[in-house]
Amino acid sequence: MTRSAPAPDRPRLLPLGLDGFLMRFSEGFGEAANRAAQAAGELARSLPGVTEVVPALASTLVRFDPARTPRAPLEAALRDLLASRDWLDLPPAAPTRRWHVPVSFDAADAPSLAQVAALTERTETALVQDILDSATRVLAIGFAPGQPYLGLLPEVWDFPRQTSLMQVPQGALVAAIRQLVLFANASPTGWLQIGRTAFRPFQPEAETPMPLATGDEIRFARASAAELAACETTPMGGARLEIL
Repeated sequence: MTRSAPAPDRPRLLPLGLDGFLMRFSEGFGEAANRAAQAAGELARSLPGVTEVVPALASTLVRFDPARTPRAPLEAALRDLLASRDWLDLPPAAPTRRWHVPVSFDAADAPSLAQVAALTERTETALVQDILDSATRVLAIGFAPGQPYLGLLPEVWDFPRQTSLMQVPQGALVAAIRQLVLFANASPTGWLQIGRTAFRPFQPEAETPMPLATGDEIRFARASAAELAACETTPMGGARLEIL
């Protein structure tokens, strides 16, 4: 008996509780699905009754207030949106915002850099250069308020998260599965810490508590531990936003 090929990913609309829908573009992460989640989310924001839109790596949460908005018309509008184009064939969109973020790779700030070098069979110098050369994008924000998932790094960075957890500080830059995460708070994690920034992606006291947005481009610039300490006294931890 010949096994048929798996069906290609198709966007699906799923109910999510009493006040939400999930637009799912793939069963697994991929750059095309991530572009679709972000682009469809932007259009969903303008639909009548929508109160919140949260893009993830391959899906988008859409929430509404059921006391004010009937479910059926919004469901129909979302189905029309998903049927309006081939969401998995969108070209990459040019970023409209670029962040320049200082990062220290000194030994105390990059305790797992040597482990990543062993996993990838590359030198620490080459790995640091990968980070400095990469124009990563905010793929999603989650796990903790404001915390960004960034990518994608070169394929050599496609190593798994570790099963043993390590404690990382606020501002830790950690890596796994071709992605970076910039930790908003101190936390245990299976991702490997390869640097540290003074940038806080969650600032509850600020007018805009979560300064990053999905689709933002992130460029890292090398800083010494002393330079990073000076950045910690500035509102954005030395980070600079460039409007493109």
